[in-house]
Amino acid sequence: MSAKSHHKKQRYYARWKHYFPRDGNAIYSSSLAASPEVGGLLIQGDNLDALQMLRDNPNVCGKIRLVYIDPPFGTRQIFTIAEHRIATISRGNGGEVAYRDSLFGQAYLGFLKARLQAIREIMADDGSIYVHIDCKVGHYVKCLMDEIFGAENFINDITRIKCNPKNFNRKGYGNIKDIILFYGKTRRFVWNDVRQPIEVSIGDERFRAVDSDGRRYTTTPLHAPGETVNGATGKPWRELRPPAGRHWRYPPSTLEELDKKGLIEWSSTGNPRKKIYADEVVRAGIKIQDVWVFKDPQNPKYPTEKNLEMLKLIVSNSSRPGDVVLDAFCGSGTTLVAASELGRKWIGIDDSQVAIGTVKRRLPGGVFMYSHHVELERCRLNGQVG
Repeated sequence: MSAKSHHKKQRYYARWKHYFPRDGNAIYSSSLAASPEVGGLLIQGDNLDALQMLRDNPNVCGKIRLVYIDPPFGTRQIFTIAEHRIATISRGNGGEVAYRDSLFGQAYLGFLKARLQAIREIMADDGSIYVHIDCKVGHYVKCLMDEIFGAENFINDITRIKCNPKNFNRKGYGNIKDIILFYGKTRRFVWNDVRQPIEVSIGDERFRAVDSDGRRYTTTPLHAPGETVNGATGKPWRELRPPAGRHWRYPPSTLEELDKKGLIEWSSTGNPRKKIYADEVVRAGIKIQDVWVFKDPQNPKYPTEKNLEMLKLIVSNSSRPGDVVLDAFCGSGTTLVAASELGRKWIGIDDSQVAIGTVKRRLPGGVFMYSHHVELERCRLNGQVG
């Protein structure tokens, strides 16, 4: 280790010495042990300092399975909170300052880049990250993410409908959405493929056919757009070829199996189509797409608080029970609440006293320790958390 690196590490240990002893960061490490009673850690302080400290902890570094962050958007606004207001309002007159979104331009991108780099270092190889950002800076942040995580690890640019349609008198279209950039650390990221529930009514016109067992079904084509030149899906099956410009959805061997199981319906003209049963559609649900409707809470506990159901979807899809979920800009703690309710461990970081107080109220029952520079809170799942 160089003298410069050693001095920097010594400075972090001095700053965090009450909570991260030299003997392996014992207090922090024990909080993320396998014990099922441990819920998570709440850290108050500069998140870059906290992330660099986590990087030096072998019990944490490389074990973060999921990251969600909702960083400042470079708006140059001050966000306040006041008890006398029913809703927490940005740029409101009076009230306590929750946080200042003062950086913009290159300074903002440099701020975010340093934190994204630190986050990547502590993520598990099969981990993933969701970065919630707005349309004004989203394209710049996408370039940062490609640089840090690799363009090959980009998964989705998710559109999130955040509010009802607006009728403001402005020269331009109403803005009702923001974006979430979804990346894996590698292509081996955890993915649980949570499905959206679907109901099929008795009179649903899509499932008009009924088989001998009384099961309702519809049929779909066995071919799809695009020609296969050398693959099996471009070859003849039962002396049939897919229409011009299309290919079989399955190789001929699979088509044979489907036909043996009675899952192919032949028309009077010899056209094969696959049977899709209504009860199977209901049981499987439908694939969730990349446009989400998760509107912001009407009565938020903190400025820019996000929808709890949205965070539950993210946690459910990209982590497993017992995994560690990180939010390095945790704000009101919605990510942490979602993780807690779904049986995940969590780490939350924020430098706002208002944010820390809000999280404490939402996730009570913690063991609190204080420092002049940083506050570390170890919360326990005791049946009342969440």
